[in-house]
Amino acid sequence: MLSTPQPTVTHADDRRPLPINWEECRRRGWDELDILLVTGDAYVDHPSFGVALIARLLDSRGYRVAILPQPRYDRPDDFRQFPPPRLFCGITGGNLDSIVANYSGNGKVRDFDAFSPAGNPWRGEERSRANRRRPDRAVLLYAQLARAAFGATPLVLGGIEASLRRFIHYDYKQDKLRASCLTDAKADLLVYGMGERAVLEIAERIAGGEAIPDGIPGTCRRLSEKELQQELPDFTGAPGDPYLVLPSWADIGRDPALFLDQELELDRHARAAAGTIVLQRQQSHWVLQYPPAAPLDSRELDALYALPFSRRPHPAAPDIPAYRMIRDSITIVRGCSGNCSFCAITRHQGPKVISRSRESIVSEAQQLSAMADFGGTISDLGGPTANLWGTSCAIGGCARNDCLYPRVCPKLQVAEAEFLQLLHEVARVAGVEHVFISSGLRMELLLKTPALLRRIIKRHTPGALKIAPEHTDADLLTLMHKEPHAVLRQFIRTCRRIAGELGRDLRFSPYIITAHPGCSERQVRQLVNDLRALDLQVRAFQDFTPTPGTISTAMYVTGRRRDTKAPLTVPKNSSERKKQREIIEREYLRTAGPARRKPRG
Repeated sequence: MLSTPQPTVTHADDRRPLPINWEECRRRGWDELDILLVTGDAYVDHPSFGVALIARLLDSRGYRVAILPQPRYDRPDDFRQFPPPRLFCGITGGNLDSIVANYSGNGKVRDFDAFSPAGNPWRGEERSRANRRRPDRAVLLYAQLARAAFGATPLVLGGIEASLRRFIHYDYKQDKLRASCLTDAKADLLVYGMGERAVLEIAERIAGGEAIPDGIPGTCRRLSEKELQQELPDFTGAPGDPYLVLPSWADIGRDPALFLDQELELDRHARAAAGTIVLQRQQSHWVLQYPPAAPLDSRELDALYALPFSRRPHPAAPDIPAYRMIRDSITIVRGCSGNCSFCAITRHQGPKVISRSRESIVSEAQQLSAMADFGGTISDLGGPTANLWGTSCAIGGCARNDCLYPRVCPKLQVAEAEFLQLLHEVARVAGVEHVFISSGLRMELLLKTPALLRRIIKRHTPGALKIAPEHTDADLLTLMHKEPHAVLRQFIRTCRRIAGELGRDLRFSPYIITAHPGCSERQVRQLVNDLRALDLQVRAFQDFTPTPGTISTAMYVTGRRRDTKAPLTVPKNSSERKKQREIIEREYLRTAGPARRKPRG
């Protein structure tokens, strides 16, 4: 249990940000460092930032933890200011994959980075790749610098970039498949998924004298052929082995269509939380993935969010746009059972939905309302999908863990009364004037909770109700693993009826994707007609971005359907993608009003 008190806790009530340089460590009286966490983001001591969650958890167990945010990557000087960590150096690209953070879906350099000071991705006036605050493929460069600075200190990769690049993956900036970041970085371990359990066990076992721990759930190791035979003496590579063996680097090089097979196998394996070891041969090494760590239960999640976060950026970089966006938000749920083809949330956070308790959420609302700069509005009670909070399975779960497609599973139990009570209790917290839900909402679930939908429309919609139909074409929605268009039509009608009864002027903020694999110009024009028929104004849209770790990306790479493996038309070049954007802009937005294209990680 993560919530079990530990006798080694040293800073249980210390809400100071953790140190970001050796001088700050010395001010705490430290003469050595247990763990150094390196991140591509500026350090914000808020539970919405992954490195802060992990750092606070390790700190609560008595480990001396420092964070090195956005180090220079042209030399190892920022690393060498610290002595070699006693246990390990943990490396993450940040809250986003570094390529997603640095480039648009069409490969254009971004001039804004929400996770950097003042949103400025540059260290100075010169706008060159070498002058970015965050390098491309950050975990690789940071691992090289850590090895140069710390020698044999164990290197542990983690976070979303490492998690989604742990096997062969597509890099859209380079437009090619790459090997596992674990083997490219020559790191010792990789933590995949939400890494609290794995990171604690790594620390405990290295502290206990193990060099590089093996067998830890939720981790991957890099092994030579000889090391693999020692680890798995019964492995032959032949059918019948009790392991999931993915197509190798050489196999996919000969037949790129096997990349789709790999992603579909990983998807099934991840949704089933299978206890099978996964293997993939890279060039000269193997990646061995141990079974996933058990997700935190609600009590453990509560305990994690109860740690003494200052909820502020480190004073060295106080102006972080991502912090401004989330500072007054509260995460209420983790995981997603939606499994959209283009989304990596299920692959990284897992398909099992874990909800914080109502008491924990209300407690955080009380802490938030007591902050001197709180303005009275909780900007979001949310998570990957806000209205999955409180859902459960009537039979305890299944191997599919695919609760919303092609329709809501009859075994999925929603918690409408509990969610209404949550909203009521948070709204009653002293100092709270407004409580909004700004995270995405699943329409098909809201249709099954009419009282909750009415309450959200009446009191908890921040200007516009955010929905994500993505498209309206039946075949595309099948490829996207999304609910049919009829759900959108029913949802809009229902919401407008409720808004009329309440005397409210309800607006919608629908999110759509153009240039998804399988999307043609004809389908975009049909999308325009469908949106007009529903009188919807699109406020955010973007071209499909082929990010690592999604089935849509595998369809993009292979030109094959996820369901039948039949050939699929894929708009890849910039002119094809531009034409689809222009149809939206020319035939819809000029009459419906301006739209804002925003990145979606």
